[in-house]
Amino acid sequence: MARFFMAATNLAGGRAIIRGRDAEHIRVLRLRPGEEVTLCDGDGMDYIGSIVRVDENESEVEIHRTEPSAAEPSVRTTVLAGLPKGERADYLVQKCTEAGAADIIFFQCTRCVAKPNNIEKKLERWRRIAEEAAKQSGRGVIPHVYYLEDYGEVLNKAVHCDLGLFLYETGDRVSIREAIEQKPDAATAAIITGPEGGFEPFEAELARQVGLSICAMGPRILRCETAPVVALTALMYGTGNL
Repeated sequence: MARFFMAATNLAGGRAIIRGRDAEHIRVLRLRPGEEVTLCDGDGMDYIGSIVRVDENESEVEIHRTEPSAAEPSVRTTVLAGLPKGERADYLVQKCTEAGAADIIFFQCTRCVAKPNNIEKKLERWRRIAEEAAKQSGRGVIPHVYYLEDYGEVLNKAVHCDLGLFLYETGDRVSIREAIEQKPDAATAAIITGPEGGFEPFEAELARQVGLSICAMGPRILRCETAPVVALTALMYGTGNL
């Protein structure tokens, strides 16, 4: 069933008008009156309805019922990743959206090679990728994608979650499974991963000092765009969302 995101204010009254890129998508899919579609308000609620009109520039849908999105995990997870180079960020956004992230935040740290040039243009691109991935994977939420310059603010975001995981490759660490078992009732979580060069030791120490769980990723070395996806998948499994 085709899936489209709309503001909740456009879904009131039992009818919804679809315009813009989504209306064009309906024409590309050759959807006709009577066919069912799902409209999402972006906050985890699905509106199931049928198309009643398809015009050149817009389509109209009659809403039959509403229900919580079955695809949304019980733990709201924020992925915070050191800004990677090139298309690695695109991959990270797409796969973390599919795996269940609620927010994706890129940030600067000491070993970041990529620079935040034209960051607003890049954010626009990443948000489009997140929207398309959310539609494809049946999500009820489009992850918020944004950028933080201040590393201290990154740690602050994680500290205010029930479970904060800081992925690091050396020193005294626990497994992701152990960290999850210590907070079995967590409703919110944060995953922090580094850029291509990893973290400086003092950055990991700051994370330890503020109370984040310093976690290992096993004996293998993962690329900066792979580590967040693997960690998020492990979290989804450990919290019963896989």
